[in-house]
Amino acid sequence: MSKVFVVGLPRTGTTSLCIACLELGFKTAHTAYTRKTFQDAQVIADTPIFNDYQRLAEAYPNSRFIYLERDIDTWLPSISQLLERMAGNLMRSDGGFNDTIKRCFLTTFSGLTENSVNNHDFLRGCYVRHQQQAIAFFEAKQLPYLVLNVAETNALSKLKAFLNTETDNITTMPYTNKAGKVTAWNNIRHPLKISSTRNGKVDKDTSLY
Repeated sequence: MSKVFVVGLPRTGTTSLCIACLELGFKTAHTAYTRKTFQDAQVIADTPIFNDYQRLAEAYPNSRFIYLERDIDTWLPSISQLLERMAGNLMRSDGGFNDTIKRCFLTTFSGLTENSVNNHDFLRGCYVRHQQQAIAFFEAKQLPYLVLNVAETNALSKLKAFLNTETDNITTMPYTNKAGKVTAWNNIRHPLKISSTRNGKVDKDTSLY
């Protein structure tokens, strides 16, 4: 099948969606930092997808896209908490996060500073801009896409229809990483889970795909 790229900003339910895709029978990666990840996975979410979806549409023709949305008033405190924890490693020039994480976050959240991580007006602007640009891109390029909120009661049925699968392996949408936690994916053990790194190592940002 073609690649499915999940263009959800962090804290919009990417982990929940990835777990659902595993149960639906798809090789799934939550984040991708090596060429092998892109080669092996059918569904890929989070970093660098939320920032690089336009380039990925060119690199992988016939791909499909899922845009994850979340009620913005619940997203704001969640993303603020995440960015506050990440800020030091995002903005330091002598190490910290890998280059792909830095590039994607600092581009999508353009203008981010240690002060603006708690500025909900700034973060709201980032959310709205990202959503508008993504949908406009999908429409302009006539790409197959689904806008999905994993908290909605019909989210799983919409996902199944979009992925063209009728499997009954899963009957409800997973709902993970609540209360600011971001580690649920690390604890998943599934034969279709695709590693985001190469034994902890990453490829150069310029040669991911």
